Amino acid sequence: MTDKIGFVGVGRMGANMARRLKECGFTISVVHDVYRETAEALAAELGCAAAQDLKEVARGSDVIITVVSDDKAMKHIYQGGLLSRARGKLFINCATVTPDVHVWVEKKVEKAGAQSLEACMASSIPQARNGTLYLMCAGKADAFERAKPLLEKLSSSMRYIGGAGTAAQVKAIVNMVMNINTAGLAEGLALGDALGLDVAMLREVLGQTGAASRVLQTDGEDMQNREHTCYFSAAHAAKDSGIAHKLGKDQGLYLPLAAATKKQYDRMDELGLGTLDKSGIAELTFKGRGPAGGEPSAANTL
Repeated sequence: MTDKIGFVGVGRMGANMARRLKECGFTISVVHDVYRETAEALAAELGCAAAQDLKEVARGSDVIITVVSDDKAMKHIYQGGLLSRARGKLFINCATVTPDVHVWVEKKVEKAGAQSLEACMASSIPQARNGTLYLMCAGKADAFERAKPLLEKLSSSMRYIGGAGTAAQVKAIVNMVMNINTAGLAEGLALGDALGLDVAMLREVLGQTGAASRVLQTDGEDMQNREHTCYFSAAHAAKDSGIAHKLGKDQGLYLPLAAATKKQYDRMDELGLGTLDKSGIAELTFKGRGPAGGEPSAANTL
């Protein structure tokens, strides 16, 4: 692919995706972020421009990858100049936002004579850097085919789901189940700890039974050791559980576990723990933890 690639949103996920593509021989032409210093630092590293505004991103790119935080941010960039002279361009949207927003984006992009694809990510920062993301894609099939050469360098596997919004629906379900698993694991380990059991032993036993899960592998030890360096923040977990819960309500479903999990992550945010990794939900369950029980380690933000 000889297209010039621009990025909007270069936090730790977006920046590492840009680094990966640069290493794979793609031309990163311009980057933009609401935090100007972040964009300038990455631009200096990659040898590209740091756009002052979204119109500059549109002018300098053939393919634009967006990695923003939420619905409000997504609507802002598409109403704020990103579609300036958009004809013929391809927009790849990687943020976890509501399905309706992806549908809205596709309509606006196509009206401007361009193409849009959602490429929802079910992986974290190391995978973005190493090109081993799992991607769930949706939109028009021709947009997916056009994006494939680029997406193949970012992912170890990808799945085309269907029309606009459908990948976002799947991603919401993925994160809902992951967040429920995380909250359940935190409660189980906390109960074992309160009973005086060896938590390392308990983790080993859980891993050999029906209680085993990917979350146990990635978060169990961190919960035990209060090591919550952020790969997926509690604030983002609350947002994503909320998306899934609303989808359920719209379908007339009662999803009590999704609702309870969202309340737990909302509580973390209220207590000033929203920038911890999702594993930090253990701070709400283990005895003697939380704001009154000493500070957990490594509260980094996404």
